[in-house]
Amino acid sequence: MFRKGYLVLNNYPIEQLIEPLLEWYSHHARVLPWRENPTPYRVWVSEIMLQQTRVEAVKPYFERFIEALPDVGALAECSEERLLKLWEGLGYYNRVRNMQAAARTVMQEYGGILPPDYEALLKLKGIGHYTAGAIASIAYGIPVPAVDGNVLRVLMRAAEDDSDIMKQSVKTAVENLLHPVIPKGHAAEFTQALMELGATVCVPNGEPKCMECPWKSFCLASAHGSYRDLPRKSRAKSRKIEKMTVLLIRDGEKYLLHRRPLNGLLAGMYEFPNMPGHRTREEVTAYVSGLDLTPVRIEPLENARHIFSHIEWHMTGYMVRVAQLDDAAVQKEGYIFAETHILAEKYAVPSAFARYVKYMNTYSACSEHSLNLTERHR
Repeated sequence: MFRKGYLVLNNYPIEQLIEPLLEWYSHHARVLPWRENPTPYRVWVSEIMLQQTRVEAVKPYFERFIEALPDVGALAECSEERLLKLWEGLGYYNRVRNMQAAARTVMQEYGGILPPDYEALLKLKGIGHYTAGAIASIAYGIPVPAVDGNVLRVLMRAAEDDSDIMKQSVKTAVENLLHPVIPKGHAAEFTQALMELGATVCVPNGEPKCMECPWKSFCLASAHGSYRDLPRKSRAKSRKIEKMTVLLIRDGEKYLLHRRPLNGLLAGMYEFPNMPGHRTREEVTAYVSGLDLTPVRIEPLENARHIFSHIEWHMTGYMVRVAQLDDAAVQKEGYIFAETHILAEKYAVPSAFARYVKYMNTYSACSEHSLNLTERHR
C-alpha cells in the first residue's frame, strides 16, 4: 500500500490543501485564551505549556501564569520558588526554568521583546524549531512552518506517507516542504489551522472525523482506510521501572519536605521524603529515626504510579506521625517542615506525588490499621 524508501510528500500536491484548510479554520477555530491576544509572549507561554498537555488542562494554568507574570520582564525577575509554584501541575519543570533563562536573555539583548526573527528565536534557551516557528508565524506573521505532532499526522495521512515521524530528517523535510507554500499574509492562520485540524478532526486516538474534514476529497489515507496505520512512529525505548516508598512525615499540621538535588530529574523541586524500593514498617521506622525524629504512628497509604518520559515510578506510601519536632531536624540541610496551608501556597510539589498530597487534608489520626509505636513499647 505504501511507497517505501522516500518521503511521499515530495510528490504530493500540498497546494491543493491550503484554500479548503483556511476556509474551514475561519468557521471552526476554537476560542482559546492565548488566541484572543496573540502577543509573542502569550504565544510563547502557551506553546511551552501545551507540549504534552491537553488544551483544556492548560487553560487555567495559562490564565494564572499570565495574571501573575504578564510580560517577559516579570518572568525574568520572578523568584524560582514562585515560578515553580505557578508551574505546579504541568510537570517538566525544566521547561519553565529554560523560559526564565530565555526571558533574561531577551531583557538583556532585545529590550524585553521577543525578537521578530526565526533564527534569533532559535538561539533562546528552550526554544526549538517548532516553538520558534509558532511564535514567528502566529505572533509576527512571518511565513515559517511550525511542525508538531498534529501537523505531521494530518500531512502523513493526507499523502498516505509512512515515513517515520520520529526521525528528525523527516520533520526537517516536512518543514522544507511547507515553507514555500505558506500563503502570503496568512501565516498565523495557516499555522493554527494545521494544528487545529490535527487536534479536533484528524485526532491521534480513535477514529478521525473524516466527514468533517476539509481535506476529505484529497486525503489518501481516508480513501484507502489506511489512517489506522498512520503516522508511523518508531517504537520508543521501554521505560525503566523504579520502585520507591513515599513518606508523609507529620507532626500536627506540619509535614516534612525534602529538596531534590539541583541536577537530574525534578531538579530542585520539593518532595516528600522517600526511600528506594518498597519498604517495610521496620525499615521506615529506622529511616525516620535517622532523621532525628521519633515515629509514634505509622499507617500504610495506597500505592501510586507516575510515568515520566523514560522512567516509571511504582510507589507505596506511609503516613508517619512523629513526636514533638526536634529543632535540629528542622535545620537538617535540604529538609524543611511546613504547615499544610503554607506548603500549598508556597512550595511546588511535583505532580508525581499528587496521590499522596491529598492525604494532608484528609488524614485521620485514628485507623484500625495504624501502628502506635509508643504504645507498643510501653
